[in-house]
Amino acid sequence: QVQLVESGGGLVQSGGSLRLSCAASGSIFGINTMGWYRQAPGKQRELVATITRGTNTNYADSVKGRTTISRDNAKNTVYLEMNSLKPEDTAIYYCYVFTLEYREYWGQGTQVTVSS
Repeated sequence: QVQLVESGGGLVQSGGSLRLSCAASGSIFGINTMGWYRQAPGKQRELVATITRGTNTNYADSVKGRTTISRDNAKNTVYLEMNSLKPEDTAIYYCYVFTLEYREYWGQGTQVTVSS
C-alpha cells in the first residue's frame, strides 16, 4: 500500500504564489508518473500537471506558463509551484501517483483558495 501526504494548500490573494508538496511512502517498488489534479465545486476533476520518472512534463493549458511541476525521486516527492494565481484556480488539489506496478494512488486533497 502507498500513502500520499499533501501539504502547502491554503488561502492566497489573486496574483500570489503557492507551492504544493506530496510525499509518497509505503510499499513502493517504483514510481513512474506523479502529478496533480484539481476539482472545483460543481466541476469534474481535471489535470493540472504531470511529470514522468524521466522528468517529461505535461501541463493543462489553463496553468501553462505560470506553473512548474518537479519531483525528487530520492524522496518520492512531487512539487507544484503555482504563480500568478487566479480565483479560478480555487479548487481541491489532489496528488496522483502511477507506479511501475501499474497501480495508481490518490492523495486526500488539499484546498487552495484564491481570493480576488
